[in-house]
Amino acid sequence: MSPTSGTDAGGGRAGRSVLLGNPVVETLAAMVLMSTLTWIGSLVGLVGLFALAPPVHRPPWGLLTSVYAHAGPGHLLSNAVVVALAGGLIARATTRLRFHAFFVATGVLAGLAQVWLGGLLGRTGAVLGASGAAFALVGYLLAANPVSSGVLDRLRLPPRVVVVVAGLIAGGLTLAFSPAGSALVAHFSGATLGLLAGRLGLLRV
Repeated sequence: MSPTSGTDAGGGRAGRSVLLGNPVVETLAAMVLMSTLTWIGSLVGLVGLFALAPPVHRPPWGLLTSVYAHAGPGHLLSNAVVVALAGGLIARATTRLRFHAFFVATGVLAGLAQVWLGGLLGRTGAVLGASGAAFALVGYLLAANPVSSGVLDRLRLPPRVVVVVAGLIAGGLTLAFSPAGSALVAHFSGATLGLLAGRLGLLRV
């Protein structure tokens, strides 16, 4: 075995180790898996098997699976890009466990908000997709970066004002980056949660 091949083998093992322990890669893999199962299920008449819809406890796994499952390839791709970019930056500054917990928690809460509050706005139906969690990742980046943190620290805004500002920014993000017919309540909720979590630095280690 030549020295070059040994170096390549070591680099390959290191690369595989990084990928296997990367929460973003694991999240993207879960999204692809659950989305594929959803599409297969729809072909055999099991529409909504992994979706979140009222009553939210039926099926019991819907709270979790709805965060990773997507309605179609385009839906999956658009969310995967955001998760890869925003999540990749966040994953560098947090732990694997915290990343997954944040992704699931914000995704579930955004989905519940869409189901419960969306009905009041006339937008009923099942919820699928990681967009709520994706918006939360973007919101976290916006609030937790050194520039934003420095400005807010100097302003010393009261907590109520911080919440209002987070809501206004989340509303702007939702209107700017939500296509027609998408889950606006989930997007807004995810962005708000991400902004507040970023301000508190919940993912810092």
